Amino acid sequence: MKRTIKAMLACSAAMLGTAAAAETMTIGITQNNVGVDSYQTTYEKAFIEAADANPDVEAVVLDAGGDVARQIAQIEDLIQQEVDAIIIWPTNGEAVIPAVRKAKQAGIPVVITNSNIAEQGFDFVSSFSGPDNITQGARAAEIMCDKFKEMGTDTEAQIVQISGQPGYTTAIERAKGFEDRLPEVCPDVTLLESQPGDWNREKSQQVMEAFLVKYDDIDGVYAGDDNMGVGALNAAKAAGRAGDIIFVGATNFSVGYEAMEAGEYWGSIYQSPVDDAKAALQTAIDILGGKELPFLNYFDTPKITQDNMAEFDKPVF
Repeated sequence: MKRTIKAMLACSAAMLGTAAAAETMTIGITQNNVGVDSYQTTYEKAFIEAADANPDVEAVVLDAGGDVARQIAQIEDLIQQEVDAIIIWPTNGEAVIPAVRKAKQAGIPVVITNSNIAEQGFDFVSSFSGPDNITQGARAAEIMCDKFKEMGTDTEAQIVQISGQPGYTTAIERAKGFEDRLPEVCPDVTLLESQPGDWNREKSQQVMEAFLVKYDDIDGVYAGDDNMGVGALNAAKAAGRAGDIIFVGATNFSVGYEAMEAGEYWGSIYQSPVDDAKAALQTAIDILGGKELPFLNYFDTPKITQDNMAEFDKPVF
């Protein structure tokens, strides 16, 4: 009888252990390019910390290093591992769609984080978690236009744009938001030219150097993030023309915040990589828990300028 009870207890313990193990969610993430800027580096750190703090989550954290083929291989590997959910920060909004379709076919929910995939892939995605990049671009246009109106130059100003990596959804959407909104609020402002800065400060500085040679009159610069915006500012400072130009960016980096404090950089859009990472992980957890979520699960990204920056903490990235 004792042996029977012991056997039953052992069996019950094994079953409980199996149930506990089954409750653990394995969530894989493949990121765009952690080394390219401090935002993505901070995002990864925050994601790992949030996953480690949750006893029900086991995270598999991967980085594509900006390589589309590598990211596709990582997604396929996560499918083979039979993870419970996959979070993707796309290297390219169109190229990853076939791999996302494979995850859907395997019954694995996919969360797209930070930068959405192309619309034709939406049917294979459970939810997008991140900023509304079109709204960010529109808000940046409003920041720039309001400043021109304050200066009385809104009827004649000429500007240039430094966008992000070509083919990258965030870059496309922020540029679209800016370009669509600017003529609505400042119809007489002329956008002279747009060139990619690839999210890189040094390349953006070179792009701005070329703009300064090509155009004698530049009144404003819109950059797809502050990392590129500060690169443009550095070029203008070296050419002795920074004081004549209004600089507006997006994703307020610490270098952008510092340039605003110095009175050299006018405004940006405030976005936290920590909030971004936590939101992506929570979205995956909620989906696995059966919660109903909106497909576009945005978090707010307000305007920040020299006038209201005291209301915001300095970014940690």
